[in-house]
Amino acid sequence: MEMSGSHMIPAERERVWEALNDPDILRECIPGCKELEKTSDNQMSATVVAKVGPVKATFKGEVTLENLNPPESYTIVGEGKGGIAGFAKGGADVTLTAIDGGTQLDYSVEAKVGGKIAQLGSRLIDSTAKKLANEFFTNFSEKLGGTTEAV
Repeated sequence: MEMSGSHMIPAERERVWEALNDPDILRECIPGCKELEKTSDNQMSATVVAKVGPVKATFKGEVTLENLNPPESYTIVGEGKGGIAGFAKGGADVTLTAIDGGTQLDYSVEAKVGGKIAQLGSRLIDSTAKKLANEFFTNFSEKLGGTTEAV
């Protein structure tokens, strides 16, 4: 699965960067996130409940932040396991650009899924991933004091 997008976040780039690295803010913004804990300067562990079509699973995983270039960009690499439901692993490149009125956040995701979830078909997986991404950006923007706009 590949996905990319851009969102305008109504906050200064440094504030957006700080929020993207704050487990408390991320926990509140990630749909289905039950736990998110920083385990080192560039690693977090998470528990997320996700529903893709008829399959609902609890994924436990680890995320590592690489290629750190504060407050401009980083790469998120991670893997989550959902037992019999399957697994998801992949990465995302995130870039923050200061613009009038806030920060433009650009992302590009490449992920692989396996197990029961993979049997549901790529259209259902892609539409669910886009829906979850939009929910995250809406929550994230509201947390930083505004609304998000896809660009």
